[in-house]
Amino acid sequence: MPYYIYRVKPFGQLEQLSVFDNFPDASKQAKVLRQQLDLPATDKVKVIFADDPFQAEDLLCQVRVAGPKGDD
Repeated sequence: MPYYIYRVKPFGQLEQLSVFDNFPDASKQAKVLRQQLDLPATDKVKVIFADDPFQAEDLLCQVRVAGPKGDD
């Protein structure tokens, strides 16, 4: 499965920036993009591991709930 890099904008707007076969390369590129792009404070650059772009976008749109405190 590939690693997708997305720009996540307000209101769930997603922009696919690139795709990589391994995490180290994807992570490195995401760090470069975070520094190079003139992003507003509301935008984020995220790396997501998924079968295809549709699953990646679905995962990025899901609300994540934090686990209970003290469950380390």
